[in-house]
Amino acid sequence: MGAQGLSQPDFKAYTPAQIKTDLLAGLTVALALVPEAVAFAFVAHVHPLVGLYAAFIVGLVTALIGGRPGMISGATGALAVVMVSLVSQHGIEYLFATVVLMGILQLLAGIFRMGKFIRLVPHPVMLGFVNGLAIVIFLAQLGQFQVPGSAEAAGHGMVGGVWLSGMPLILMLALVALTMAIIWGLPKLTKAIPAPLAGIAIVAAVVIGFGLDVPRVGDMASIEGGLPQFHIPRVPMNIETLKIILPYALILAAIGLIESLLTLNLVGEMTNKRGGASQECMAQGTANLITGFFGGMGGCAMIGQSMINVKSGGRTRLSGLSAALFLLAFILVGSSLIEQIPLAALVGVMFMVVIGTFAWNSLRIMTRIPLTDAAVIVLVTGVTVAYDLATAVIVGVIVSALAYAWSNATRIRVIERDSIRTPGAHVYEIEGPLFFASTDKFAELFHPESDPDVVIVDFMRSRVVDQSALQAIEDLAAKYEALGKTLRLRHLSRDCHKLLTKAGQLMVDSDDDPDYELAVDYSVRTGAFGGGH
Repeated sequence: MGAQGLSQPDFKAYTPAQIKTDLLAGLTVALALVPEAVAFAFVAHVHPLVGLYAAFIVGLVTALIGGRPGMISGATGALAVVMVSLVSQHGIEYLFATVVLMGILQLLAGIFRMGKFIRLVPHPVMLGFVNGLAIVIFLAQLGQFQVPGSAEAAGHGMVGGVWLSGMPLILMLALVALTMAIIWGLPKLTKAIPAPLAGIAIVAAVVIGFGLDVPRVGDMASIEGGLPQFHIPRVPMNIETLKIILPYALILAAIGLIESLLTLNLVGEMTNKRGGASQECMAQGTANLITGFFGGMGGCAMIGQSMINVKSGGRTRLSGLSAALFLLAFILVGSSLIEQIPLAALVGVMFMVVIGTFAWNSLRIMTRIPLTDAAVIVLVTGVTVAYDLATAVIVGVIVSALAYAWSNATRIRVIERDSIRTPGAHVYEIEGPLFFASTDKFAELFHPESDPDVVIVDFMRSRVVDQSALQAIEDLAAKYEALGKTLRLRHLSRDCHKLLTKAGQLMVDSDDDPDYELAVDYSVRTGAFGGGH
């Protein structure tokens, strides 16, 4: 299913039952978004409303035009940690300008359909990504077990502040466990209301009803505010400003798109839908462009909130739209009520997200998959936790590509025989791809000194892939030329013909094979190799 197909809403999906489920799922997501957005704002050293406005605007725009209904976007820790240096050195106005430029770059990625490159991410990297992100989400919740409010430490996924102890810790753990038990058990009784929402509501009622002294949302910061106002970033419009914000914008755009597209794939696997990568790039770009002009810190897809939404039954764009609108309502009129919600309930919800997100099957298959794939899963998981998602994915793709290249390099081999059609000639039948990693082994397959005057290299079971392969053929021909012998190339596929022709290094003659009527012989003229050897 392509992006264009996804852009058309499926109105048949909006049944009364689905509308009710989507609204309740959106409310659940909005409640979970509040402490996350506040914490990530602290990480970026900006006012909590800057994070909340980003969560509202990015969530609203991507819900309307994103590549996958059911995905949730907002302010994220992966972006916030990059923003710290910019805000500290240059101030918040430069952050807004950077978010605008970030949106423009993401729009360009969508226009040029660069989202399709997410296909290059192998499955082991995806497993490492979800495992690492699950661990990061878990570590981020540990900040709620510390006093005073250690939102900054939580946003970093690090430990800081003073740990709860004694009765406060016991009470916090009991409420978290109660929330998790409700989320686990309620679906076995009824699915009329999303289990996470019921868990939050019941635990909040217990805390408020009994007046329990536990950390609440309001202890982090007040979320009361007005509507976001249009605001052109107050920065000098000159090349110096561009030099400051462009590096940050490039990093933020890349991290945002990688996290969004991987979340897109993950949600797609859960909802059995595909496509929409370029559309998601466009949506993220539009959302961040608007956010920068309305005082938001920018954002991208949020895997934790997306999992909450999908597992609460959210399947249409209404769930993401309602989450954004509920969040705005909290800011405008419901702040006093939302600030009473115990953090333990939200921690319990996120702990269940961790359990549901972690790819437990990856632990079972470790001994049954190739060693390189197992190593990639562990590597990507570790780098995600230690550094960030974008670095982890890039490292994983590079390691997977190198492992693939090494594996293919060992597959090239040769079968030697005397030619039937050309008496006195010796034939080398090459099997396996010829590319940069296999050229050394390719050169070792031949015996120019002991071969007859005519040698035929048959590529029926091989393929010439790149410039290194062409150079290897040229070097081989030069060896035979130096000995006064002739090298002929046979059975090159059509794309190999193009490579050889484009290279301009080989002068070839071609004529139809008289026996098979589909093979082509290429004679390598000695004059073609006179210059560089």
